[in-house]
Amino acid sequence: MDYKKAIIDAVAKAAEIPAEELLPLIEIPADTEMGDYAFPCFRLAKQMRKAPQMIAADISAKLEKPDFIEGVQVVGAYINIFLNKQRYIEDVLNDVNKQDGSFGGSDLGQGKTVCIDYSSINIAKPFHIGHLSTTVIGNSLYRIYGFLGYKPVGINHLGDWGTQFGKLIAAYKKWGSKEDIESSAITAMLGLYVRFHEEAQMDESLNDEGRAWFKKIEDGDLEALEIFNWFKELTLKEVGVIYDMLGVHFDSYAGESFYNDKMQPVIDELKQKNMLELSEGAYVVRLGDDLPPCIVLKSDGATLYSTRDLAAAFYRKKTYDFDKCLYVVAYQQNLHFKQWFKVVEMMGYNWAKDLEHIAFGMVSLEDGTLSTRKGKVVFLQDVLNKAIEKTLTIIKEKSPNLENKEQVAKAVGVGAVVFDTLSSARIKDITFSFDRVLNFDGETGPYVQYTHARCASLTRRADFDWAAAEKDYTALDSTEAFAVAKLLYAFPETVQKACEKNEPYLVTRHTIELAKAMNRFYYEHRIIDDNKAQTAARLELTACVKQVIKTGLWLIGVESPDRM
Repeated sequence: MDYKKAIIDAVAKAAEIPAEELLPLIEIPADTEMGDYAFPCFRLAKQMRKAPQMIAADISAKLEKPDFIEGVQVVGAYINIFLNKQRYIEDVLNDVNKQDGSFGGSDLGQGKTVCIDYSSINIAKPFHIGHLSTTVIGNSLYRIYGFLGYKPVGINHLGDWGTQFGKLIAAYKKWGSKEDIESSAITAMLGLYVRFHEEAQMDESLNDEGRAWFKKIEDGDLEALEIFNWFKELTLKEVGVIYDMLGVHFDSYAGESFYNDKMQPVIDELKQKNMLELSEGAYVVRLGDDLPPCIVLKSDGATLYSTRDLAAAFYRKKTYDFDKCLYVVAYQQNLHFKQWFKVVEMMGYNWAKDLEHIAFGMVSLEDGTLSTRKGKVVFLQDVLNKAIEKTLTIIKEKSPNLENKEQVAKAVGVGAVVFDTLSSARIKDITFSFDRVLNFDGETGPYVQYTHARCASLTRRADFDWAAAEKDYTALDSTEAFAVAKLLYAFPETVQKACEKNEPYLVTRHTIELAKAMNRFYYEHRIIDDNKAQTAARLELTACVKQVIKTGLWLIGVESPDRM
């Protein structure tokens, strides 16, 4: 039941104002003693030509209370609504149960496609912790949109073009060996890349060699393409292991090289529309006073990221006919996206408004920034393996008889890293710390996972069919049970807000609050006792919490073991 809508309908009838005008005004008081819902009347003063306090008193007097409202209290300009707690809890548990695992989902986006560009790793470069945010934010958005009925299309826009590949081939030809590359793949390639830049500082001619090899790639030279495609194959094989660990999926790996033959039509259209202007040898699109020009072609005729992104956007619109196209890229690229989004708009395409940059904060190390050229990176696979290793040690100490220890350690260790990354607003900068990520105390992924496992254990322990048994809901007549029910009820709205704002952390925070509320209920009330009807009611609440935590964790890309 939609309590918020039902309350607003009653208030709207009493105020003689359309409900849709009032819905945005309803609030949930921070202090539960001030009601379960509150309706402030300040915004109605001008419309009704009365003092807000008088409006609140008048509406309260005329209010026809639905049977789920236990009391109404006027405090100044506020109408405070108190719910019938037992009725509310029964309704919420019934709603969770009848949706059979899909509670919180909807058909909101039915018939709509959302392209999500995320992770976008670079070929022959390490998958490091700097890629963690884009990967897990994008994966979570993919799941959230799908859960709400949209058709998500996950795109890994591979960084597989540029002079750096010529430099890498030059380094491989000088100092590399097939055996090293085959055995160590990205680690070996990174070593060659770092050595190239060190040597090039002393011998500038090396950069010319690198450019020459990239020209060979562009020209279709068989040897250059063979080495380049070999690097690409080995990279995708190695990063595929990490994607599997993270539970991340893509529908397309079309990267920069894919758009080599798709840029010219866009350039031609810009010329036809007289939008390209020669500036210091380069071709640019002037964007007005608010933004610097967008460079489309360099003075030597070479294309840029903006050229490829334009080509990719037109390809995606034609191929997927998206309703939204999201780009999960760090905020350092804010200007880049504003520029080429503006170009699409100026070309006359109204779908420019459907392009959205999902910016996130930068990741740095405690002693400075990441740098591939200097070899100063933290490999993501090393982070995940270290988290799994630490978790396995804890499990062996605390739960020596647990079956599938390695499997649980993987779910909890990887989950800890993902959960930590998605536990605050995406725009926030992150200083990566092993100590923080691998600290399993407090409001962490392992804490929420353990709450889920505790709920699973409780529902298993009952010695009767509690789900089919008659239930005495007076067993849930407590502040703690009501707090749990309110968080269950709020879950669908939280998922929708996470989708609207493209903020997975809203789901993360909600699962934390639900786990905390459930643990308060668990510590204050015996779940299983001799009264089977009351036990059944408490176990129903427990099962609903288990289900919603499982869904919440899945939406952010974290597993939910039944035993820990």
